[in-house]
Amino acid sequence: MRIAFFDAKSYDRPSFERYGAEHGIKFKFYETKLTEDTVDLARNCDGVCAFVNDQLDAAVLDQLAELECRYIAMRCAGYNNVDLKAAANSGLRVVHVPAYSPYAVAEHAMALLLTSVRRIHKAYIRTRDFNFSLNGMTGFDLHGKTVGVVGTGKIGRVFIDICRGFGMHVIAYDKFPAQGTDIEYVTLEELLSRSDIISLHCPLTDETRHLINCETINLCKKGVVIINTSRGALIDAECLLDGIKARKIGAACLDVYEEETDYFFEDFSGHILNDDILARLISMPNVIVTSHQAFLTEEALSNIAETTVLNLVQLHDEGACDNELRFVGGEVKRGR
Repeated sequence: MRIAFFDAKSYDRPSFERYGAEHGIKFKFYETKLTEDTVDLARNCDGVCAFVNDQLDAAVLDQLAELECRYIAMRCAGYNNVDLKAAANSGLRVVHVPAYSPYAVAEHAMALLLTSVRRIHKAYIRTRDFNFSLNGMTGFDLHGKTVGVVGTGKIGRVFIDICRGFGMHVIAYDKFPAQGTDIEYVTLEELLSRSDIISLHCPLTDETRHLINCETINLCKKGVVIINTSRGALIDAECLLDGIKARKIGAACLDVYEEETDYFFEDFSGHILNDDILARLISMPNVIVTSHQAFLTEEALSNIAETTVLNLVQLHDEGACDNELRFVGGEVKRGR
């Protein structure tokens, strides 16, 4: 198979080249994102390998079908940027990587939290200038605090285990609670009102879009810390900014951002940022932003490449895949 690999970064290539060679897949790496303007790069390929910021709407999918591409291999868990109905209508098969390293994302969420509440990022900058003052560096103990976890899939449950290791009290909300666990599930309203810290680990759907908005922020405790390592559009960024300015939100730890497509994964140092909300958030002393970095560990990169390659092999050799995303009867079905 020949697969056009879009939005390629230097850290992507080693694992994909290794696993691809083992299974007879040739990846053609392109630094550009997949859009209507670049889709022709997939000509003479069996499919494309895409990421979170690639454009996979009906227009692009129709062009891929015209180029006789058959497969769309998402090298991530999320697929909200894929029009699955249009893919089905065009005869394109879509697969994703449902789990690559839940530990990578959950550990990054905790790293952001610790960095924020213990002012580690500020201490790093100060001591680089030989400033050893502790003024303004007071944090708070995580032990005994209540953390509300929204979404209890693999990543959410790993994050819960980490929080329990710190002696935190965990409550959770999930439309589909995990069975056979001792997790204390509550309504979303109760989670918002009780939590000192809220961490988002749910997928982005029409139902969860702007889950954190002006109304839900008003339900939160004053000084709440909000963590998002899932999908940017789970949070209404304007409402988040207003909540920070009103001192309702004590801190925000963001690895994702609703309008990240034009910025994240790229170097804009020395340039003026056109997104005023993102610029304001980054300027806030109680906001930490990382650029969709939570997944980025050696283990996760290897798992992503291996699973993506095996997904393609299954589709090609068996005509079906355990990680296929199918649009059936107006709903998304996972699996064969």
